[in-house]
Amino acid sequence: MFFPIGDVNLKKGTKPIMSYLFIALNVAVFLFQFSMPPAQQNLFILHYGSIPLEILHGQDLFTLITSIFLHGGWMHLIGNMMFLWVFADNIEATVGYLKFVAFYIGGGVVASLTHAMLSYDSTVPCVGASGAIAACLGAYLVMFPTSKIKLFVVFIFSSINVPAILFLGIWIAQQFLSGMGTLGATTSDTSGVAYWAHIGGFVFGVLGGFMFRSRAIELQRA
Repeated sequence: MFFPIGDVNLKKGTKPIMSYLFIALNVAVFLFQFSMPPAQQNLFILHYGSIPLEILHGQDLFTLITSIFLHGGWMHLIGNMMFLWVFADNIEATVGYLKFVAFYIGGGVVASLTHAMLSYDSTVPCVGASGAIAACLGAYLVMFPTSKIKLFVVFIFSSINVPAILFLGIWIAQQFLSGMGTLGATTSDTSGVAYWAHIGGFVFGVLGGFMFRSRAIELQRA
């Protein structure tokens, strides 16, 4: 088992204030959610989580955004925030505050819509920042393919550096293979992970990455 703990950061560009603010906001919302009694937590998730059946009927569309800031547990939160910490800052440094906010939320919305379309009859709320973060991964792959990602490898209790194109290529391949395995399956037959949300967010991010790539190359040369 391994997970990213760092990368090569840009020395130029915008300070990644919004990336860190999003981390703080996700943690704050989770702590607020965690402070509630279990029954109230469930109602909170049902109200602010994105439910595919409702979304496709034009109901509670605000949850396409609110669901991005909810998480189902501590490990869900920590894993997502680690990815956000590692990959989002270089994107924001390249595109600036406002474009990054629009890109991040846009990626989350596209991810939720992708999940809804492929789970059209589901009444299970989808929550988590992973779709928006997947957009950051997609953009990172295009903008910084040769950047080194530091991975902590649990079974050797040490870290290694790998090219971003290798790590992110393996990551999206895993998501796609897992997503293909969920097609036609009921919710009870799956792990509960919204793989197609990850894929939808990633594709959105790749398209955005091509728009921002020239600026990223310029900053890396500076």
